Amino acid sequence: MRRVRLSALSLFVLLGTALTSAAEDQLPPPAKKTVDFSKDIKPLLAKHCVACHGAKKQESGLRLDTRNHTLAGGDRGVAFSIGESAKSLMIRYVGGLDPDITMPPEGDLLSKPQVALLRAWIDQGAKWPKGIRIGGPAKTHWAYKPLARPTPPKLPPALAAKSHNPIDAFVLARLAANGLAPSPEAGRHTLVRRLSLDLLGLPPSPDEVDRFVADKTPDAYQRLVDKLLKSRHFGERWGRHWLDKARYADSDGYEKDRPRPNAWRWRDWVIDAVNQDMPFDQFTVEQIAGDLLPGANENQVLATAFHRQTLTNTEGGTDKEQWRVEAVFDRVETTGAVWLGLTVGCARCHSHKYDQISQREYYQFFAFYNNGDEMNSDVVTSADALKTFTRESAAHRKQLAKLETDLATARTKLQPAFEVWLAKQHQALDAAGKDPIRDLPLTGLAATGSGGIKLAVQKDNVVLASGPNPVTAVYTLVGRVEASSLSGLRLEVHPDKSLPKNGPGRASNGNFVVTGLKMELSDNESFAKATEAKLVQARSTFAQDKFPATNAIDGKPKTGWAISPQMGKPHNATFFLAKPISLKGPQHLRVTITQSYGGTHTLGRFRLVPLTGRQKNLGLPQPVLAAFEARNKKANDKKATAVLLDHFATVDKTTGPLIKQLAETRKKSPKRPQMSVRVIRQRTKSPRTTFLFQRGDFLRPQKTTPAIPAGLGVLPPVRPRHKDPKRLADRLDLARWLISDDNPLPPRVAVNHTWSHLFGKGLVRTINDFGIRGDKPTHPALLDWLATEYRRLKWSRKALIR
Repeated sequence: MRRVRLSALSLFVLLGTALTSAAEDQLPPPAKKTVDFSKDIKPLLAKHCVACHGAKKQESGLRLDTRNHTLAGGDRGVAFSIGESAKSLMIRYVGGLDPDITMPPEGDLLSKPQVALLRAWIDQGAKWPKGIRIGGPAKTHWAYKPLARPTPPKLPPALAAKSHNPIDAFVLARLAANGLAPSPEAGRHTLVRRLSLDLLGLPPSPDEVDRFVADKTPDAYQRLVDKLLKSRHFGERWGRHWLDKARYADSDGYEKDRPRPNAWRWRDWVIDAVNQDMPFDQFTVEQIAGDLLPGANENQVLATAFHRQTLTNTEGGTDKEQWRVEAVFDRVETTGAVWLGLTVGCARCHSHKYDQISQREYYQFFAFYNNGDEMNSDVVTSADALKTFTRESAAHRKQLAKLETDLATARTKLQPAFEVWLAKQHQALDAAGKDPIRDLPLTGLAATGSGGIKLAVQKDNVVLASGPNPVTAVYTLVGRVEASSLSGLRLEVHPDKSLPKNGPGRASNGNFVVTGLKMELSDNESFAKATEAKLVQARSTFAQDKFPATNAIDGKPKTGWAISPQMGKPHNATFFLAKPISLKGPQHLRVTITQSYGGTHTLGRFRLVPLTGRQKNLGLPQPVLAAFEARNKKANDKKATAVLLDHFATVDKTTGPLIKQLAETRKKSPKRPQMSVRVIRQRTKSPRTTFLFQRGDFLRPQKTTPAIPAGLGVLPPVRPRHKDPKRLADRLDLARWLISDDNPLPPRVAVNHTWSHLFGKGLVRTINDFGIRGDKPTHPALLDWLATEYRRLKWSRKALIR
């Protein structure tokens, strides 16, 4: 069998096919004994494996010196799955089943009993005692050690007199141990300036300096601190520190660098949260997973815009999935730096060369963010705007309540007038039944059009337009009518093959818009003393949305009656006078049709028909007419009477104006001040499965073994809140893990940030790297005391600074 030394394809090329049943038969069966790791497995791995796959050297990114690293696998996947030794690539190679790859590549091969032990160990759960590292005991890095509250050192009386709090005790003890004395106490001018610059980022005014210097009371300093912490500028100063960590920007970055609409709204959320002293644990949870909180409000959803602060590439030809993955990479690495103080980015392409972070652990962390998608969410524009809206809404509700009360009072007095109105309406309905609406002949019809339009009067007074087709037009039709009364006018529109799309209009799509309709009467042809017969009611067989027939008589030049999309068909609109007018002998009738909408929306073929008689419906709405008919059948019909009373209230001189005012007031309801902001929401449909990307390339996923959401092996595990094992942990579980009592890093990192903002340098100088390559804390006991104190203070930023 050929034996090969490999580099990139060393011990386990962790992609491949499962063993065939024939190959499995060539393996020795698992040992029947209960395997002891220390006695059976540790010596075997130490002798044959860790030289190439240990702490100092990791061929193919694989380490076999600790349990976490062994289970994490290498650059190409996992070495084995617990309980499935027969399908393990590790067993395949050490068992000599691959013709090209044999492990170990040099030295003695594993014997069949040794392979049997490895198989039994894997099948029995791969047990590995805690703390054991092959090559020596696993040493816990200082940053990963559990937090314990140190006791402040006791100081000799001379130093104790200079100590005002436990922090002073730690610092003074360290100074004394190094033979150093504390610096002289700063003068009051210096103190007020330092405080103002550190807390607000602004110098104090001369008056503020003078007041503090002149204030000799014992608590003057503390009162000044409290005053500055309450200033709105405190949130602006300390919110900016957080915005820097969150890589906040108002634009996308990259070549286009387009503005991000309303990105500032999340910035203001941060400032408000800092000013309101939102506890840091809540501050963390809402930004990591505010959308996943039960009953999440809009501010909690807005907080997730923390994740939106990634670079966005809007150049042409970009791959959306590539930049989505890049954004998730950024969220993972920002979380690692901001909350954990770790440079996890190295593990995107390979297991971390220094810190105990494997590539698989990186993608397990990646899995938390992989199903968070960017989308828009409506949020209030600002807290001040919301206060104004709330105040105005209360006043509006009060105004509505008064009008409703006034209307209710007025309605109690309607009955007498209502009875009179009912009687008159019944009489009018009876009269209308005896004199129905009917057509009147229109003789001697002549028609002219503006702009050179030719209007030809055809058979039955149908008019056809031809010739020029201007964008607007006015048609004038004159004829004679002979009747005892005139009630209204019907405008019929007809299709014609000579018109665009068969009409009935002359617009390119066959539509029209009648924006005005005026009817006049005169005793003679000159119309010198013409009287307008004002049209006040309208109905149509069809009307375009937002273009009803009533628009033709509303006096507005850009509203009218139109019929899209029902072009190519006949339609009509009927217009009525307020009441029929009596005619004394034959009358000359002039009708002016205005079409000022534009776009050649003019009539192409139409007909005008004068009307006489009385409307059967008296212009009443259909439900009111139905109520009258119901009362005719049953005089005491309560439901019908209620409908009629409601209608009468709208036309009564007392209640009508109140109803109109109430409707207009309702329309003026204050609008909630809101805007759309880009945030993160959890993907619920078709959730993505996370895979390890070879060398960080999203086009090369290792689909053999999905990455399940999990924390980092050097820290306590993430505990999913769901008991159902089928439900994976999500961002809310991650957020709660970050601020859990078991996790020592976030409080250490947070107080170190605060210290660095106040003193220029952190207790750990490398504020974003608490890993092996980072600096050790200059005052480790003080760092841990501050971290535990932060928790004791219930994560209050202001209390910590105070």
